[in-house]
Amino acid sequence: MKYLGQSDYQHATVPSIGVLLTNLGTPEAPTAKALKPYLKQFLWDPRVVEVPRPIWWLILNGIILNTRPKRSAEAYSAVWNERGSPLLAHLEDQVAGVAEQLKSQHGDRFVVRGAMRYGSPAIADVLTEMFEAGVQKLVVLPLYPQYGGPTTGSTFDEVSSDLTRRRWLPALRFISSYHDDPRYIAAVADSIRTYWADHGRTDKLVLSYHGMPKRYLVEGDPYHCQCHKTSRLIGENLGLSEDEMITTFQSRFGREEWLQPYTDETLEALPGQGVTAVQVVCPGFSADCLETIEEIGMENRDIFLEAGGTRYEYIPCLNAQDGHLAALTDLINDELNGWLAIESDPQRTEQLAKKLGAER
Repeated sequence: MKYLGQSDYQHATVPSIGVLLTNLGTPEAPTAKALKPYLKQFLWDPRVVEVPRPIWWLILNGIILNTRPKRSAEAYSAVWNERGSPLLAHLEDQVAGVAEQLKSQHGDRFVVRGAMRYGSPAIADVLTEMFEAGVQKLVVLPLYPQYGGPTTGSTFDEVSSDLTRRRWLPALRFISSYHDDPRYIAAVADSIRTYWADHGRTDKLVLSYHGMPKRYLVEGDPYHCQCHKTSRLIGENLGLSEDEMITTFQSRFGREEWLQPYTDETLEALPGQGVTAVQVVCPGFSADCLETIEEIGMENRDIFLEAGGTRYEYIPCLNAQDGHLAALTDLINDELNGWLAIESDPQRTEQLAKKLGAER
C-alpha cells in the first residue's frame, strides 16, 4: 500500500488547527440521474442498512436504485432553491460563522471546512485540502446532536478510513454527541421562544427526530435514549409539562419496525384526540433539509390538516442562527484544551531543518 504524504513539505509551514464540520449529504442536483449515485453510496453503507451484503446488493441494485431515484428527485425539486441544496447552503453558512467566531477569539490559527458523508464535498477531498493547508491538529464535529451509528458512527468510519491511507496523522479529537449540552439545549429552546413571540403557541409541541430501526436500539445504539433526553431538557428549559409536548420519529424506510411513535401516524391521530393545533420542531437536525422542509413542512402538514387539524406550523432548524453558531464554537473550544498554548516558530524550524540537510 502506498501511503499519502507531502513530498514537498515546507518546514516554514505554520501548523494550523483544523475544524471539520460534517453533515449527511446531498445529491448534486434534484434529478433522478444525480440521485442514483448518491443513494447508492448512502444505502450501501453497512452502518445505514445492516443487512447481509449479498442479499442487500440484490435488493438495492435490483429494485431500489431502479425506482427510488425518480421519487426522491421529485421531493428534492420541492426544496431546491437559488443556492441549490438547502443542506449544503446551511453547512456553508455554519462553516463561515464558526470560522469567524474562532478567528475573533483566537486569531488566524484555524482552517475550518465543511464536508458531507455522502456526495460532495467528500470528507476525503476536504481532509486532503486541510492537510495541504498545514493542519496538524484536527477537531471533527459531525452535526448530529444525538449519537447514532448510521450518522455519527458512519462519519467516524469515513474519517478513520481516510486516515489509514495517510503517512502523517494529525492529532485527532472527535465530538460524538452534544445531545444534552446546555448551550445546544438553550439554543433550541431560545429559537422556540422566538417563534412563539412572533406566532403564539399551539395545543402541543411535537419534537420529531429522524427514525432508525428499533433493532439498533435493542442491540445497543444510544440514539433513542439521547433523543428523549434532549426533549426532556428542552421541555424543562421551556417550562412545558409532559402533556404539552410529545417526542416522535420520522423518515422510516422499509418494512422493519422502527422507533416509535411515528411522526406521521401521531399527527394523523392527534385531531381525533382533540389536538387541532400543533407546532413541530426537529431538534435532531442541525440544519433544514429534505426531511424537515418537505417531509415535515409539507407532507406531514397535509396529513395533519386532512385528519381534521386546523393549525400546523413548522419551527425551522437552528441553521446558522447566532445562538447555534455560538454553541457549536463553544463545543469546539472545549476540545482545544492544551492545543492553543503551543506556539510555533516556523522560521527557526526551517533554519534547523535546513541545517540538518532539508531542501525546504
